[in-house]
Amino acid sequence: MKRTTTPDLDFIGCEAAGTIPGLLTCRAERSPNAVAYSEFEDGTWRDVTWSEMERIVARYRVALDQAGMEEGDRVAILLRNCIDWIAFDIAAMANGLMTVPLYLQDSEANIDFILSNCGVRLCLVESVQRLEALKPALESSGALRQIWVRGNGEVHEQVRGRKVHRLGEVLDLAEGDAGPIRCAPKDIATIIHTSGTTGRPKGAMLSNFALLWDAEAVAVNIPPLTNDVFLSLLPLSHAFERTMSYHLAMMGGSRVVFARAIETLKEDISEVRPTILVAVPRLYERFYEAIVQEASESPLKSWLVRMTVAIGWRRFEASRGRGNMFSQMPGLLFWPLLERLVARPILQAFGGRLRVAASGGAQLSTEVSQFLIGVGLPLVEGYGLTEAAPVVSGTTFEDNLPGSAGKPLRGIETRFTAEGELLIRSPSLMQGYWNDPKGTSSAIDEEGWLHSGDTAEFREDHLFITGRLKDVIVLSTGKKAAAPEIEAAIEADPLFEQCCPIGNNRPFVSAILVLNRDHWAGYAERQGLDPDFPNAQAANAAIMARLAQLLRDQPEYVQIRAVHTQVQPWTVEDGTLTPTLKIKRYVIEERYRNEIEALYAQQSSRRSSDG
Repeated sequence: MKRTTTPDLDFIGCEAAGTIPGLLTCRAERSPNAVAYSEFEDGTWRDVTWSEMERIVARYRVALDQAGMEEGDRVAILLRNCIDWIAFDIAAMANGLMTVPLYLQDSEANIDFILSNCGVRLCLVESVQRLEALKPALESSGALRQIWVRGNGEVHEQVRGRKVHRLGEVLDLAEGDAGPIRCAPKDIATIIHTSGTTGRPKGAMLSNFALLWDAEAVAVNIPPLTNDVFLSLLPLSHAFERTMSYHLAMMGGSRVVFARAIETLKEDISEVRPTILVAVPRLYERFYEAIVQEASESPLKSWLVRMTVAIGWRRFEASRGRGNMFSQMPGLLFWPLLERLVARPILQAFGGRLRVAASGGAQLSTEVSQFLIGVGLPLVEGYGLTEAAPVVSGTTFEDNLPGSAGKPLRGIETRFTAEGELLIRSPSLMQGYWNDPKGTSSAIDEEGWLHSGDTAEFREDHLFITGRLKDVIVLSTGKKAAAPEIEAAIEADPLFEQCCPIGNNRPFVSAILVLNRDHWAGYAERQGLDPDFPNAQAANAAIMARLAQLLRDQPEYVQIRAVHTQVQPWTVEDGTLTPTLKIKRYVIEERYRNEIEALYAQQSSRRSSDG
């Protein structure tokens, strides 16, 4: 993309930047005094300009040299989203190092594996408290030599021979000139690990070029403007957030504000009033659920919301040439009133000035998507995977088909195997998995096609992801059921927080369910059930009846025949969720092995007695 004279568009493309450190250099030259980043510190928002950011990175580069890091070494980042995360990442790449981002709330076992697998030599840790919690993992990593700790609190000088330094002191001693950038476009910039839903995470090796090429391809759909404000909410360890709120924002000279925490999200949105919000489907679903719940308290409110969504959706479809707006003229006459009374207050909950609300990381339900678009949210969706750096396809607000993953980005090729698996060929593909040649050859074939593991199809020129090959439940009868479709249908009901369908090599589908504590308490009271015993016979019967309604449009063999239920949610910390909040099926099946066996034994016994 060429530089334009449009006041709000000052884009730096992949070729001009060369590398991610080169991108910062270009941006600091063009926009030295513009605010680059804002973070909440000591009770106020701290702003850093692009020229200040460049100086911070230079200090980090000297500090890494003084720590003895050499080209090709791996260094890890275990921080919340902040200015230091970006600065450390760019400085390490500029010195020819490879960064290994870690999820702040990831399990000790995962962190231990990643540090050891990558041979990390230095790790930047968020706080003394996080350091203490991770000592066993840090101590077992043989290559680790130094630990830098951000934040306050007393630190010990060593952790089993690993030198521990406070970050502030390290940077205070970093004086001098780090010299020219020591990385090239095709050099590996970072090793980002997959979420590991079916086993150990794999480290995708991504070059500077791959990351920048993908961000530039995204910019065709979502051009970042100099007056844009990104609210950075997802962890920067997540490849989607990294591309959107880091690389894309820097290419466009946009300001990035780091959200404080999920608990203060409502307050942050109100204060920051972002123009671009990047989130996973669950955030949008929570907004949707809150709106519906509040409206349900009044029949009039509920009717007004339904009417607003219905008319708003028809207006959207007609404006895209997919419907006749004038066939619903009586309803359309109410739109100005509904827009003022209903739609506008809902959009204010998102800050009131969003021009892009991007959803990625998983599929957003069609119901939620149509609802939010109906009230006027500028929602776009996409599909990607870490191995592709990561965005592969996306919708635009002008060409949005809810339920779809949009169209492949410019320059990305797709095709399908006989089994319906999506194959991808793109300049942004990884160079392979770190320390895993067998896994690399399985993922990328000799013709350069990445095997995504996802099944998909094109409808109306839009890509639809239909499931994962490994998520297909193959029953002992030979019938096949798509676990993600079952999950989506069940989790659309607010009573069910989480769902893991079971059934491989079994005669029927069962499920382990997590109930939403608040919704379950209310439902149990209305049904005369004891909320403390969700697996009691009466409670089980009520839940099974509700599941039958949710899956009524599915084939007979997809119906849930038995469930084990609980109210304690699965979490990243207990090892049942990946850092991107996907369930780890293999962990859940192993953890609930006895309960699962009991479910099938009970059903077998019933069939025998019936016979």
